[in-house]
Amino acid sequence: MHKIQAWGASAAGKPLAPMSIERREPGPRDVVIEILFCGVCHSDIHQARDEWSGAMFPMIPGHEIVGRVTRVGGEAKKFAVGELAGVGCMVDSCRACGPCTEGLEQFCEKGNAPTYNGTEMDRKTPTYGGYSTEIVVDEGYALRVPTGLDPAGVAPLLCAGITTYSPLRQQGCKPGDRVGVVGLGGLGHMAVKLAASMGAKVTVLSTSAAKEADARRLGAADFVVTKGGNAFERLAGKFDIIVDTVSAPHDYNAYLGLLRPRRAMVLVGAPPAAVPVQPFSLIMGGKQLAGSLIGGIAETQEMLDHCEKHGIVSDIEIIPIQKINEAYERVLASDVRYRFVIDMASLRGPSA
Repeated sequence: MHKIQAWGASAAGKPLAPMSIERREPGPRDVVIEILFCGVCHSDIHQARDEWSGAMFPMIPGHEIVGRVTRVGGEAKKFAVGELAGVGCMVDSCRACGPCTEGLEQFCEKGNAPTYNGTEMDRKTPTYGGYSTEIVVDEGYALRVPTGLDPAGVAPLLCAGITTYSPLRQQGCKPGDRVGVVGLGGLGHMAVKLAASMGAKVTVLSTSAAKEADARRLGAADFVVTKGGNAFERLAGKFDIIVDTVSAPHDYNAYLGLLRPRRAMVLVGAPPAAVPVQPFSLIMGGKQLAGSLIGGIAETQEMLDHCEKHGIVSDIEIIPIQKINEAYERVLASDVRYRFVIDMASLRGPSA
């Protein structure tokens, strides 16, 4: 074990602050990654403040990690020293259950090892995330980062990117499909970019008229303000796929009415309380209300390769680690376009 620098929360609700943590020495199949950039996900805030309960402290958040490989284990073949690598929302799984063998490690029947706020598969060793100078991970749970893309902009792809890519792939998004994206934030802006890159005609459905210019810049063909007016009547039965990224309470039934028969609305946003769904919103038209949770390792790599082909990265604002508490408050105020990314050089510098 060796100590490294990090920023984390010592208890629920405490501001994040500098601390040191221990990383294991690399095993035969491990890679050591010097972290260059780490995205800031809204779920980092939920977990650091124990808003989902069960948080483990001290906690080092961060599961949108891009860095450079500095060491490889003797049996590791996937990476060479000096190459870029990424780590997303998990660092291991049982590797033997049905979901794991099907490439769905996110649904591991024994529970995967989350990148932070959890344990390794031994259920003893705590996991610490990317608000730190390095991470040690089995090469099978590290991703190849395209060299042709800005590595800072790639970092949020490892959560926001795969979270929105996976439902589009599940629903067979193809050229000519009409895709509705509910909400234009960290997830929504990636859904727009990805659906447009698949050849879909994208409509952003938002309560804020001020976001129209951004939506069109990101690739949306249309923008509809859903607050007031007759938007739901006018768009009834128009969409092949709806990706709902909103985590605030809203009426699922209204959006289900916008689907064509036998099409699906996929939830990637999670409101804090149960949302009523009327049976006939689904029965009439044979519609589907589905959910999606990130993706497996293979699908995440597929997403990164797709983004390289189409030149897609997240729209970001880079910050030093010393501004992380301010960034959390700005996320809660929707004051970022569209993801914060921490430059980890700030953790190694003289002001760290």
